[in-house]
Amino acid sequence: MGQKVSPIGFRTGVTLGWQSTWFAPKANYGEFLVEDQKIRRYVDNRFNRRMPKGAVAKTEIIRTRNEVKVTLHSARPGVVIGPRGGEVDKLREELEELTGRQINVNVVEIKEPDLNATLVAEAIAEQLGKRASFRRTMKQFCESAMSAGAKGVKIICSGRLAGSEMARKETQKLGSIPLHTLDANVDYAVATARTTYGAIGVKAWIYKGKFGEEIAPSQYRRQRRPPKRVGPAMRGRGRTQGAPRQGSKVSAESQVAAPKAEPDTSESNNTNES
Repeated sequence: MGQKVSPIGFRTGVTLGWQSTWFAPKANYGEFLVEDQKIRRYVDNRFNRRMPKGAVAKTEIIRTRNEVKVTLHSARPGVVIGPRGGEVDKLREELEELTGRQINVNVVEIKEPDLNATLVAEAIAEQLGKRASFRRTMKQFCESAMSAGAKGVKIICSGRLAGSEMARKETQKLGSIPLHTLDANVDYAVATARTTYGAIGVKAWIYKGKFGEEIAPSQYRRQRRPPKRVGPAMRGRGRTQGAPRQGSKVSAESQVAAPKAEPDTSESNNTNES
């Protein structure tokens, strides 16, 4: 189940709230549903697909009898609001023209973008589109999320990675991610990197701890591997045999010079006797 169910949909209505909050009769339900999808798609194209990007991670919609309240969660609220609120007013007018209803737009700042799965997945997809190394990019975002206070991160990239002929899947994981625990605050998102050699899918899971816990930034450092020890079979290779190792002790027996060989006097004795 943990491999098949979306962590967001699995917790919605239990520990997570709905992203659309309204009530409608059966006749208007489909109309409102399509309208919500149009609003989200328009906001995504406006602030996440064009420059300058507003980094809008989530769009919440609340409908009342008279108006529609749209709340944008953004990591760059200055870009979304614009100078003197000009961008928000322009967006409100465009959404009113799109839906034909009265719109009220609010902007909420995301204080820690490294802990938002949507922003992390979109950032990785953007880097892959610029032909960055996928392994280095995945490792970098995993470590930045752990440094921001996450208790577990998992990132999966699948597709023609690095332009290879055969598509494959690469996974980078740090910490723990309890997918079956409803009380665990697990954020999940999917993004797509459009490259010249095909589409690469990016999935991101970020475990922030239990619901209600405060997230404190941690000084996470990736453990380095200890240096490899050279075995006895490898020692001495590359040196001339017989030469003492620098700094090693030379035994006393090796320092004693070998006795000189005595000259052979048998032939000289025979000549004297003759």
